[in-house]
Amino acid sequence: MKPLASALVIAALALSASACGDGAQSAGPPPPPGDIAPPATAPTELPTVTAPVQGPQGKEVSLEVWFARPEIEGQSASNPKLFVTRRTIEATDAVGAAAINELLAGPTGEEAAAGVSSVVPPDTRLLGLNIEGGLATVDLSSEFESGGGSLSMQMRLAQVVYTLTQFPTVKRVQFWLDGEPVRVFSGEGIVLDKPVTRADYEELMPTILVTSPAIGDRIASPVLVKGNANVFEANVTVKIVNAAGKELGGDFVTATCGTGCRGDFSLTLSFRPQPAGTKGFVVVQDDDAADQGFPPHQVRIPVEFG
Repeated sequence: MKPLASALVIAALALSASACGDGAQSAGPPPPPGDIAPPATAPTELPTVTAPVQGPQGKEVSLEVWFARPEIEGQSASNPKLFVTRRTIEATDAVGAAAINELLAGPTGEEAAAGVSSVVPPDTRLLGLNIEGGLATVDLSSEFESGGGSLSMQMRLAQVVYTLTQFPTVKRVQFWLDGEPVRVFSGEGIVLDKPVTRADYEELMPTILVTSPAIGDRIASPVLVKGNANVFEANVTVKIVNAAGKELGGDFVTATCGTGCRGDFSLTLSFRPQPAGTKGFVVVQDDDAADQGFPPHQVRIPVEFG
């Protein structure tokens, strides 16, 4: 080969190698048709929503996990209402996936003893989670729609929606099962042809919801009691009682809305100190407006003093 020809061949090879180097990008396949973003193969990372705190094992984060509980203590579990619990986990960017996995793990033994349950089938698995533009696309295994009637199906959907929408990056939720978008959910024929929000399951909220303290929390005087309610004239009474039911302290607070609308309430309540480790209850109830001799709605949160 002549020297000039050899030089041209070498130059061509060098240009070809350069084009195939680290800076080259190949066009991927076009996105699938339809109005639903496919879930990621691995859960999309979400920003931490509460500031991590330094714990003995490092940084931790607190999450809401939504289950079900009868609105009135001792009432049949066949008529559950939404109930919020809290989990403290090791800090992670993928808090959305962590919250769903905590939901799938079900209530703790202490929560179950207090009447908390989950209608999500226990063998349900999280297959993917994608967050984009305020929409969470959650892909669950097909066990999620097995068993139960219409109320059970609505409740399990609500548990997932409320658990995911605790994050400011999530406003709406779209369901997938086994990698396929859901248009009609379960044999009950629940239409899910568009994303859903908390408002779609508002009827499953209890009249009074206590968000803090949580079941099993250790409390001392004064204690901050928070929640939301839709009660007559927005009047909420809060009491601390011991295991025998003796009142240790009490007061009332007015929620931000009532008599047909849901409002928040918050009260810092002092009570007589108790021996550390003894049990008691935070009791939250509305007024006996009908003069029946008992409050129409009452929530009891078992706690420990200390």
